[in-house]
Amino acid sequence: MKIACWVCFLSMLCFIPASGRCAAEHSAGDPSFESPLSTPPPAVATPGPGATETLDPSIPKEPPTSPPPAETPISPEQGIEAVETSDDDIPEEPAESEEAAEMIADPIEPVNRAFFHFNDKLYFWVLKPVATGYKAIIPEDGRIGIRNFFSNLTTPVRLANCLLQARFKGAGNETLRFVVNTTYGLAGVLDTARKEFHIEKQEVDFGQTLGIWGMGPVFYLNLPVLGPSSLRDSLGFAVDALLNPQTYLAYYFVIYGYANTGGWIVEKINEASLTLGEYESLKKAALDPYIAVREAYSQYRQNKIKK
Repeated sequence: MKIACWVCFLSMLCFIPASGRCAAEHSAGDPSFESPLSTPPPAVATPGPGATETLDPSIPKEPPTSPPPAETPISPEQGIEAVETSDDDIPEEPAESEEAAEMIADPIEPVNRAFFHFNDKLYFWVLKPVATGYKAIIPEDGRIGIRNFFSNLTTPVRLANCLLQARFKGAGNETLRFVVNTTYGLAGVLDTARKEFHIEKQEVDFGQTLGIWGMGPVFYLNLPVLGPSSLRDSLGFAVDALLNPQTYLAYYFVIYGYANTGGWIVEKINEASLTLGEYESLKKAALDPYIAVREAYSQYRQNKIKK
């Protein structure tokens, strides 16, 4: 009995390896066969952030591939610079305007500087003290009335230049101003045309007319007593003097010649009293007052011609 039991036990031990080999051969031939004794290969999970990847030692490890380089963000400024532009797309630098580049010629600068210093001393030693005293005596409304009176007298000068410049509306305005201010404005002391009817004065002269006709300033002049000018504006000043009614009255009345000279002096003192401090401010802010006055005058005349 014992012998029979040992024979059965040994035969079972021989059967187990044989069955294992048969199962392996069958699974190799049939992919769908799954042996109950075989364990499935461990699933390779994608490691999450911060996790350590566990690999099966039997699986060959592939060399890690470096991640593609991150694109550097391009700023709007770099993007604009990176765009190719053709020659047509590149804006050209604005050329300097002829008016800005134009500078009045000054071939007799030493003479002009001498007259400039003479006028400068005349202003500070004579005109400014007199105008300051005049300002203290005459109230501002009275000084403005005197300026209006002299402005009304020179209406024919402005009227003729408006016609010569083909500014017919301006000529009509000057005619209306003269009629209204002479009658209702107490001989021009009150600017009734501007206050009541909003008719503005036309700031025109024959030097401006010559500029509109195409004549340049030629060269700069600084005249004694009269101040900054040019050859063109000096000719214009002479023509305007011929158009001024005061000039013709002086021919007929000798005594009026003295009155005319006195009236011109009063007009200049009155005007200086209304503009005290302007010349001082310009001179204080300039490195070279002579050049500052010359350039300011040139730009002022150019602006009047362009209007």
